[in-house]
Amino acid sequence: MNTSADHQVIVALDFADRSAAEALVARLGGACGFYKVGLELLTAAGPDLVRGLVDRGHEVFLDLKLFEIPNSVAGAVRAAGALGASMVTVHSMGGTGIMTAAVDAAREFPGLRVLALTVVTSMTGSDLTDIGIGSGRGGSGSGSGVSTDEQVLRLARLAAEAGCDGVVGSPREAGPLRRLLGPDRLIVTPGVTLPGGETGGEAGGHARSDHARSDTPWAAFAAGASHVVVGRSVTRATDPVAALRRVAAGPRGAAGR
Repeated sequence: MNTSADHQVIVALDFADRSAAEALVARLGGACGFYKVGLELLTAAGPDLVRGLVDRGHEVFLDLKLFEIPNSVAGAVRAAGALGASMVTVHSMGGTGIMTAAVDAAREFPGLRVLALTVVTSMTGSDLTDIGIGSGRGGSGSGSGVSTDEQVLRLARLAAEAGCDGVVGSPREAGPLRRLLGPDRLIVTPGVTLPGGETGGEAGGHARSDHARSDTPWAAFAAGASHVVVGRSVTRATDPVAALRRVAAGPRGAAGR
């Protein structure tokens, strides 16, 4: 997998139709090497969009968040590999069975990496308590349940044991995840924010308030993230190319905003 700067920043194509997505891709041109395609755009535009991106030399992060029986997950991963995707996500809360099935299926496609989604960036400890994930211990934002930090690391450990190539977590967890997973596994961080409240997205290009555990892309990289996912800060910018270059340049580039 390409690890150059233009491939470490993934632009989220969180659009409702193919024409809007392709217009942005055309506008960014060679400035972007990696795009995220989620369920909304995949459903609206179909797999040909992914094939087209790959044929033009782009890498694609196919963010499916697969959470199904192992056989169905394996089939979806094989389909992602056949499209030429570089990354595909499975939901770690589905357990070791689906993660192992995904990893086994991906072996047919040497360029495909399986990432386990830990806890989505919109969730807090109280949300985990609401769905019955708790230990009676205090945790940040949880009151009386398990903290998001605890749950993220627990799921990341399971993902590593299942053989996943990396995980998806918030920027605030990049450091603990890197210490847990070591230097080689991928850590992809959506939910990044830029000065002024601009956001980098998960599905739908969510507003800043939807990301309960956010930080800047530069903090995420400094803490150990291998990739960051940016959304509105680039896709809705007056000059998307300049906005993307500011993210890739780091804090010094942001100073010129």
